Amino acid sequence: MAADEGIGEAVAWRPGASIKRAEQALIAKKTRALRPFELTVPQYVAMYALSANPGISGARLARYCAVTPQSMTTVLKTLEARGLVERRPSPDHSQVLITRLTAAGRELLARADEAAMAVEKRLSGAYTPDELEKLHELLDRAITVLTDQ
Repeated sequence: MAADEGIGEAVAWRPGASIKRAEQALIAKKTRALRPFELTVPQYVAMYALSANPGISGARLARYCAVTPQSMTTVLKTLEARGLVERRPSPDHSQVLITRLTAAGRELLARADEAAMAVEKRLSGAYTPDELEKLHELLDRAITVLTDQ
């Protein structure tokens, strides 16, 4: 038995290992799908969230995307430099920047989203509708258990 097979057997029963491997496989596929658009997965997720929540603050966007505010600042600065997002001071609080997609950002997101959705559809297609519903239920339960204080 190869050394790495022993490692696999030792952690195979751990649900966290399976969830992590699935996440890594999904991110790798999305990374390849988004490469032609010169977007990283975090940039795509931020743009997608902005399309659903125009004007959201960077802090709220970071929470939504499950990254640190510092990481989101880096993502937004990169997208802003490319002309894909614009950030302006909030009329209510000068320290808060309101972020929106630009026309170029909306156009790029529409094209990139097709590629990202193809990955999601391939994943969903591996399950029957009942299995997919059960998968959602199980993952939601895992999230609840792990975020419950």
